[in-house]
Amino acid sequence: MLTNSSVTNTILSRPFTGVGARPRHDGVLIDNRNLKTRHREDDDIGLQDNLPLPSDMVEVSPRDLVKRRTVASQGMTVDVIQTTKREHFEYRYHGPFHMLVAYEQGVRRDGVTVVEGLPRSNLHDLRKKLTFVPAGHDYNEVHDLRALSRLTFFFFDPAKMAGVSETGAVNLAPRLYFENASIWDAAFKLTNVIESPSADNQLYLEALGTVLAHELARLEPGTTQIQPLVRGGLAAWQQRIVTSYIEEHLSEQISLATLSQMVRLSPFHFCRAFKQSFGIPPHRFHTSRRIERAKTLLAKPEPSVTDIGLALGFGQTSSFTAAFRRATGFTPTGYHRSLG
Repeated sequence: MLTNSSVTNTILSRPFTGVGARPRHDGVLIDNRNLKTRHREDDDIGLQDNLPLPSDMVEVSPRDLVKRRTVASQGMTVDVIQTTKREHFEYRYHGPFHMLVAYEQGVRRDGVTVVEGLPRSNLHDLRKKLTFVPAGHDYNEVHDLRALSRLTFFFFDPAKMAGVSETGAVNLAPRLYFENASIWDAAFKLTNVIESPSADNQLYLEALGTVLAHELARLEPGTTQIQPLVRGGLAAWQQRIVTSYIEEHLSEQISLATLSQMVRLSPFHFCRAFKQSFGIPPHRFHTSRRIERAKTLLAKPEPSVTDIGLALGFGQTSSFTAAFRRATGFTPTGYHRSLG
């Protein structure tokens, strides 16, 4: 792990002011094989039907200025959020499910989006863009809206996602504001089905969910789409040197002095520039890369959880298990079994 880091883990400059923010759920998606699709709609007054659906893991502030419809199906939950006023909105998520965000409408005059492991983005026109947040990654988004927005959040159980892959393993990287015609088409159709719900649409809904999961699984594994660097961050050559060094020394303790010297910055300025570029401090980036490497190794029959932890620099299996669970919501053994 990186040492001597004095940087905080706060990603957004302004505190989150979510009204009625709810605790994180226990990581169980609703399986409705014996139930009809469940719906919930919010209006400006409040919840009409306060169902404890997993999609509430997306914290929205202010909640009273959005209309919301939520549907849970097998291994997937969909949450459609429509703003009703051009105000300052904030969204946050961290949980054990993969999350896809489809921006059908939305232009902001100001704001920032941060997905753990990627440089932050200040993109203004979000229409027809997609963002993918793997399980266990932090997602923070601020919109000072110029026009009303409409976002759809899709949540996928990692175990169910693994079931749609030919290899039985899905190693997806975070992606911020990317475009993919196949994914967009499936997501748009799903949203339309939800907007006109009926019992007859249940099978079609589940079929579209399976198609969307397949399209996500087909994304090139390990590919991270990075937006242009914002002012004040590391230059491209500095990012390349630092990330390559971290990848090659995942199992070692890496000092900030070592990294800052490589890019010719003081440790203080290096920490600030690194966080500006990647959205998280250097030591958290190092840990997140360890966890991603662990996921790759856990997809194989061998080696054991103990061997993987030791290979990645964890002195004890318990410390490796704790770090992995904090990042993904699974124990290493549980994650390995979910891929089987």
